[in-house]
Amino acid sequence: MANAPDLLSTKAAASGETAAKTSTEESRSSHCCFCSMQCQMVLTPSDGHPGLIIKPSPDFPVAAGRLCQKGLHALEHVLHPERISEPLRRVKRFDSDASRGSAAGGLRPESWDVALKEIAGQIRGLQAEYGSDAVAVYGGGSLTNEVGYLLGKFARVALKTKYIDYNGRYCMSSAAAAANQAFGLDRGMTMPLHEIPHARYIILAGTNIAECQPTMMPYLLAAKKNGATIVTVDPRNTMTSKAADIHVRLQPGFDSVFVNGLLHVIVAEKLYAESFVRERTHGFEQLAEAVKAYTPDYVERLTGVLEGVVRTIARGFAKAETGIVLTARGLEQQVNGVENTLNYINLALITGKIGRTGCGYGAVTGQANGQGGREHGQKADQLPGYRLIEDPAAREHVAKVWGIDPAELPGKGVSAYEMLQKIDEGEIKAMIVLGSNPVVSSPNNSMVERALRKLELLVVIDLFETETARDAHWLLPGSSFLEGEGTLTNLEGRVFHRGKVLEPPGNSRLDYEILCDLAEELGRGEFFRYGVIEEVFNELALATAGGKADYSGITYERLKREKGIFWPCPAPEHPGTPYLFQERFHHPDGRARLFGITPKMPAEPADRDYPYVLTTGRVASHYLSGAQTRRTEGLNKKAPVPVAEIHPWLAQKIGLRLEDRIRITSRRGSLVFQAKVTEGIQPRTVFVPFHWGEQLSVNRLTNDALDPISRMPEFKLCAVKVERES
Repeated sequence: MANAPDLLSTKAAASGETAAKTSTEESRSSHCCFCSMQCQMVLTPSDGHPGLIIKPSPDFPVAAGRLCQKGLHALEHVLHPERISEPLRRVKRFDSDASRGSAAGGLRPESWDVALKEIAGQIRGLQAEYGSDAVAVYGGGSLTNEVGYLLGKFARVALKTKYIDYNGRYCMSSAAAAANQAFGLDRGMTMPLHEIPHARYIILAGTNIAECQPTMMPYLLAAKKNGATIVTVDPRNTMTSKAADIHVRLQPGFDSVFVNGLLHVIVAEKLYAESFVRERTHGFEQLAEAVKAYTPDYVERLTGVLEGVVRTIARGFAKAETGIVLTARGLEQQVNGVENTLNYINLALITGKIGRTGCGYGAVTGQANGQGGREHGQKADQLPGYRLIEDPAAREHVAKVWGIDPAELPGKGVSAYEMLQKIDEGEIKAMIVLGSNPVVSSPNNSMVERALRKLELLVVIDLFETETARDAHWLLPGSSFLEGEGTLTNLEGRVFHRGKVLEPPGNSRLDYEILCDLAEELGRGEFFRYGVIEEVFNELALATAGGKADYSGITYERLKREKGIFWPCPAPEHPGTPYLFQERFHHPDGRARLFGITPKMPAEPADRDYPYVLTTGRVASHYLSGAQTRRTEGLNKKAPVPVAEIHPWLAQKIGLRLEDRIRITSRRGSLVFQAKVTEGIQPRTVFVPFHWGEQLSVNRLTNDALDPISRMPEFKLCAVKVERES
């Protein structure tokens, strides 16, 4: 982290004419568009220079006075010259990889009137021929609550299709499924971030907070200063593990084996919180039986983690007065991701470290609005407020708010990747993509490219011609985070208001306006008439009333005054709920569920032909598919290309020499990367970040096997062979 520079960059400063549309004399506050911390920023005119600069806000309670490098550079992509500012029609779709993506002669400007009429006409024609479900919607976890809500409503009311899902399926679905099973409720964190410094033992599993949520690190460092022991579990030595007291360098796929070893020690030595387990949980006997065979000695033989380390962590966490477990994608993005997460929740529950000061469990949300994005209707099986779409009472409640017959609502669809497969199989003929870039972010993405080229209509609403938009028939210019007012929900479950700072450039429109205008052209405009975005939020609040994620007591006026409210908040006088599960869990009997986990093999274990494990993740200077950060000079120059990390043992085995690159081959493809040799990685594991497209996209290699419950793809491990490429 750093203080804001005098100027964000020469490019951003020189673009002051755009910024000056709404703000030349006063500062405006907003919130960062990147990670789930959602730090507040202040955009202020720069003395003696055109344009605006970004500084951290001094008073937002989540990260007061702090912004990371991405936040400090967040204006640059908003003002980027490649920004789309008018509707574009593709007059020629390219068939060969060699010409794919070239816009020369391929995109032609059109008016909004023509674009919306023609898109609506094509949708009506396809649905008349193939049925309502011939059209799909693909959303994003960085959209505001209002736009995410409206997108779900648009799919089900305007299009009447069951096929809607979003890129959060690739992010939080395993953690969400596990929390719902264990607690009866999914909110990323059971406590506010300010409880972290009160914890005396913290386990960070599969999360690299220092690079993915940098402004969260001060909470961990404060805990360490207060005497906390910090344990990191990751196949790599990361910036986060440098702050740890114990680092467990675990090969991907052995997460539940390792946790079973911890649970074995706690059960065998009777270190569990007996009264808490007896009074507030079910399933302890099944858990105890499941971990009986996982002695520390046995776990060492399976994982290489020393027996003494297993005992030390188990005893330390169990005996600590307070403790917190935080998990993330490292253990969740696997075909056994739900079970891996449940096992870490087991650890928090049997030690009684839930619902009191300095204790809790948290799944560290990745995307900007990853929490709110999954609460209000973008997921295939959900309606607003975390209601299930196949629950008759839920359908009746939401249909009443929307003014339709419950029978008009479609049933549940399928997950994001399965939706793309249905395109490839020919069932889905058209798709609208808003706020996502699935060509880069999906596993086995060569299949995704092939599928999208089969669509008779692909509409992408975005700021740029992304890798996904290069196959679009229509590219519609949407709004950036500085242009669209709305609310978001951060990783704590804190809902807050983000104001408007700039006007959309050129002929761009706000995302919610595009959806409403298209609904009008489809003949369903009566359900999508809003004067301002606040009216969308008010409707969202009504739709969530009585649901698990109840926003009905929240208003814009309260959010502006109180700087954020934790859901559930079921009434205007309700203060919100910063702490979950202090007295009861969300299951009808008030008790949490413990699960006995029998570890399973990954979908694609290493073998003789593919003897190594590929894992993927982020780097500090990029975000998701890189559509914004790769266009930000100050960030991209720090990581212009993906670099594969390999262990010296593997480098020696393949005869790697200075300046050599490596070829990584999976059952789905083969790519060449620059290599970094480091002892800070598990010897049989190779790490490659995923923020790039085309021949730099590691997701050409990743496995598309899905967790049976969450339908999360197994991004975090697949079998590969590694060779020297001179």
